[in-house]
Amino acid sequence: MSKQRTELAHYEEVGQDYLEKRKLRPSAGWVLLWALGVGAVISGDFAGWQTGLLLGGFWGLAAATLLMAVMYVCMVFTIAELSSALPHAGGFFSFTRNALGPLGGFLCGLTDTIEYVLTPAVIVYYIGGYLNALVYQDPNLAPAWLAPVWWVVAYGVFVAINIRGVELTLKIGLVVTALAIGVLVVFYVGALATGAFDAELLFTVEADPGHSQRGLPHGLFGVFASLPFAIWFYLAIEQLPLAAEESNNVVRDMPRALLLGIGTLLVLSLLTLVLNSGVGGGAATIGNSDAPLEEGFRAVFGLGATSRVLGLVALTGLIASFHTIIYAYGRVLFALSRAGYFPRWISITGRQQTPWVALILGAVVGLGCAAAIEWTQVQNTSTTGGEPSAITTGSVLLNMAVFGAVISYAMVMISYIVLRITRPELPRPYRSPLGVPGAVIGAMLSLLALAATFSVTQFRPGVWGVAVFLVIGLAWFLCYSRHHLVAQAPEEEVALLSEAHQELSRDQQPTPPTV
Repeated sequence: MSKQRTELAHYEEVGQDYLEKRKLRPSAGWVLLWALGVGAVISGDFAGWQTGLLLGGFWGLAAATLLMAVMYVCMVFTIAELSSALPHAGGFFSFTRNALGPLGGFLCGLTDTIEYVLTPAVIVYYIGGYLNALVYQDPNLAPAWLAPVWWVVAYGVFVAINIRGVELTLKIGLVVTALAIGVLVVFYVGALATGAFDAELLFTVEADPGHSQRGLPHGLFGVFASLPFAIWFYLAIEQLPLAAEESNNVVRDMPRALLLGIGTLLVLSLLTLVLNSGVGGGAATIGNSDAPLEEGFRAVFGLGATSRVLGLVALTGLIASFHTIIYAYGRVLFALSRAGYFPRWISITGRQQTPWVALILGAVVGLGCAAAIEWTQVQNTSTTGGEPSAITTGSVLLNMAVFGAVISYAMVMISYIVLRITRPELPRPYRSPLGVPGAVIGAMLSLLALAATFSVTQFRPGVWGVAVFLVIGLAWFLCYSRHHLVAQAPEEEVALLSEAHQELSRDQQPTPPTV
């Protein structure tokens, strides 16, 4: 095994058998990619966003959603260009590795890992909430042990599907995504057709002294605090480049799927925010619910069989995202492990050419985080006799996932700018119409959202916990993994060739005459 060196890292040459045991299978066209992108996000229309109503009121969350929509549009155009230029399974890790070197690639990959491992834990929490609402007319009557049982069952089923094969994963993703969109459309039409929607119900969040209930009940701070929950309408569309090595024609299909995906999500987020907030008990009641769409179905169709059936079907939205983000964390763990940043055994693929070790490992970590935070929440409740209604296991995990996500967003848009400047010759079959200015705007908004994850005092311990994990990960890279990177991993191979070419070009520059 021979070695190469760069200024920061040492590379080991591996045999062909190493890559043969870590191979993915191309299986996706643009329709399946679109479903993968929308499916990863669509749970945000079913649960998670509603906490923003309590923190900012309707107009506060609406303003936050507009700001985050702009950020995501800028980012989607940016990564559409990057994914056509650098089509590797590492996604953001690949982009930042090429622009910012091994350290930048590792840090972005680590924040991506945090986002994709924690996001299914958020979703599975809300899956438990929906199932409890279906089984019990009053979900508060459900025994405390039941929700963790739902979590374990959900992880078991969908990790197994992902291990079974990427074709099955993507086709199931298409079906459940289509069903989830259908459920949302039924709710939208029902809310308007039955007269259940009432614009006055948008303004039921109690205002702080000196603020208007019909305006910003918690002032401008409410807009700021709502940003992480507005992000939930769009978070994970950026996972699509992780499917680059499993796309039939990544250069053509990836930009198309990304742009159609964000367009779909923009429409759904607007309709959900307005119509779901304006039914039943209004914004205050919806904001306090762990199953806001189920609450909406009860308001539109009553407590009978229709609302129960629709509530059961509504689980498809949560399942769509849960299923597809399990796919995402499997791929990001796979790519970082294959390149040597994470322990190499994580990237082993089985007979079905799926990263089964990464899929199981991510599930264990996600379940562990959910269980630990749920236990902490129970202890806090028993000690204080209650807690602010916005602070639930789901909202704490959500804020932690957003913290990791927005760091990676800022890094990838900075990488886009760097690559435009330093590698103008890089083939770019698709070019962002927003260019560098769009990336600058997106990066600034992502840093604003990063600050917002610290805005609510009760969320800060979770965020600091993630920050400590980042420090530990950085220590791992500096002390061990940078000495054992894999030169033939696709992300590294392309970057090393580019660095060698740039160094050769510098060496061939004529030496200025001495005077």
